[in-house]
Amino acid sequence: MAHSKQAQKRIRTNEKARQANKIVRSATRSTVKKAVASGTAEDQARAQRALDKAAKKGVVHKNTAARRKSRLAKALNKQRAAGK
Repeated sequence: MAHSKQAQKRIRTNEKARQANKIVRSATRSTVKKAVASGTAEDQARAQRALDKAAKKGVVHKNTAARRKSRLAKALNKQRAAGK
């Protein structure tokens, strides 16, 4: 248990931030999975936008977002090549 008022407030604010980040992270993962499943360019754009927003908000590191976007594009290009 925190001893000071400041420490108690930090616990509260950290919990709020954790919950908010959890929602963004979960939604981002869902959009990426949907993009991989459908393979459409529209879903790919939506997933990349979600990753960029998560990086901008600080939920994920910008390099992590870039890596995931790259892997998503690579996977979708592989699917499209196999489909042709």
